[in-house]
Amino acid sequence: MEMTMREMLGQKLVFGFHGTSLTPEMKALIREYKIGNVILFLRNVESGAQLRSLCEEIQTLIQGETGYPAFIIIDQEGGMVSRLPKDAVNVPGAMALAATRDPENARLASQITIRQLKGLGANFNMAPVLDVNSNPANPVIGVRSFGDEAEMVADFGCAALEPYAGSGVLCCIKHFPGHGDTAVDSHLGLPRVDKTWEELEQLELIPFRRAIQAGAPAVMMSHVLFPKIEKEQLPCTMSRRMITGMLREKLGFEGLILTDCMEMGAIQDHFGTPAGVVASIKAGVDLAEISSSFELEQASAQAVNQAAERGELDRKELEDSVERILRFKRMLFSQTEPELCNSHEDRAASEHLSRQAISQIGGTPFAADGTTFFCGCADYRASGAGNEDGNAAAFPEFMARIFGGKSLVTSKDPDGAEIRRAVAQAEGCGKIILGTCNGHLFRGQLELARALAETGKPMAVAALRNPYDLAELPEGLWKLACYDYSQPALLALAEVFRGGPAEGSCPVEL
Repeated sequence: MEMTMREMLGQKLVFGFHGTSLTPEMKALIREYKIGNVILFLRNVESGAQLRSLCEEIQTLIQGETGYPAFIIIDQEGGMVSRLPKDAVNVPGAMALAATRDPENARLASQITIRQLKGLGANFNMAPVLDVNSNPANPVIGVRSFGDEAEMVADFGCAALEPYAGSGVLCCIKHFPGHGDTAVDSHLGLPRVDKTWEELEQLELIPFRRAIQAGAPAVMMSHVLFPKIEKEQLPCTMSRRMITGMLREKLGFEGLILTDCMEMGAIQDHFGTPAGVVASIKAGVDLAEISSSFELEQASAQAVNQAAERGELDRKELEDSVERILRFKRMLFSQTEPELCNSHEDRAASEHLSRQAISQIGGTPFAADGTTFFCGCADYRASGAGNEDGNAAAFPEFMARIFGGKSLVTSKDPDGAEIRRAVAQAEGCGKIILGTCNGHLFRGQLELARALAETGKPMAVAALRNPYDLAELPEGLWKLACYDYSQPALLALAEVFRGGPAEGSCPVEL
């Protein structure tokens, strides 16, 4: 492998940008530092045709500058973390799939996603999430997890990753060794979990072990601090003990190891992004990601090259890492197939998955009609992992357009005045249907639910994101778990409100 140090380090960096085509600054950065990989977000996406053109532009530039194809990475988990355009098929999220109780549905969702990515030009998907959501108050994982039982997460996770083998698209299990027992969003702060390795073996590591044994090609490290394991008080993405000692040596993982975004608050605010990137590479990661800031990307590329000039990076380890990267790049599909994207069959299959996921938690069903009062907040960015703008029309307005009746869109954390206004509007209606979105975190939503329940009218509550909202509401309400605040999920919910069955079974304990 004849590569300069700058070329090798460029293969190990993953950068993102703003806009629907490569910016002049991003092009210059790729040329100067031989950057080998790009990550895309919804901010980079307008339509299928535009995304195909962008992916082609990225590949042409990076192959021309480096001689190797680019990893074009995207977080297409499904559900709340969906990055594809409207003229592609976005599948339900992990918890919704688990609510169907059939791992074959996780396999089907991956097959659908692979076809979309091959039709659009992205070749590396940051999914599936294998975190066991053991903490109901977790602000960043929640419905992105298959559930709170390790074996269920392992069953669905292994089913989800299986179709990627030989497909020309890579996938990545995350967030090692587990982000499910945290109470802090690592986009905003540095989570801490006080568990020993032996304790992790009893829960968090079960899905990761099984997925590694099943041939997972890549693992993303979490920005979580495990002080009982890592004595240097470093998050996993910067910890040689966690990356090389535990994941590589103890678990025998031979695939690609990635960081989560190194400009997230857990790294940037506590260590600094450029220093964090250098530390992650020293610790043994293959790919270090910075998703947004040009200034931090430029500073990080400069920092790793300066570290190499000072002799701080092990050249043999770098060469092994780059050879591993290039080995996986040889597995990528080479030709985009637009006809694979947005087929009628895949769209219908995804919509059917959404219908299968709706779970009845309790209460007596009734049909919505023109006398119904629909209430609840609009979709919003619940954590740094979600899209900046929500994924769907506001639930109350969406349902009122279908059934008639009144609608009121509230804030995500309604105060007393807003609650009183909602109760007043409900008085003249015969039925109430409320949608919540992480009400267990924004508790004004639960206060609103209780106040509306006191009217004594027939009432349903649909948890449009995490189902934990339903555990704290009065008995006797018709409670439904939806898991996704998305148009397919709302359409599926409307079918239930027409009198259709709720087929799902909630995969977490309430």
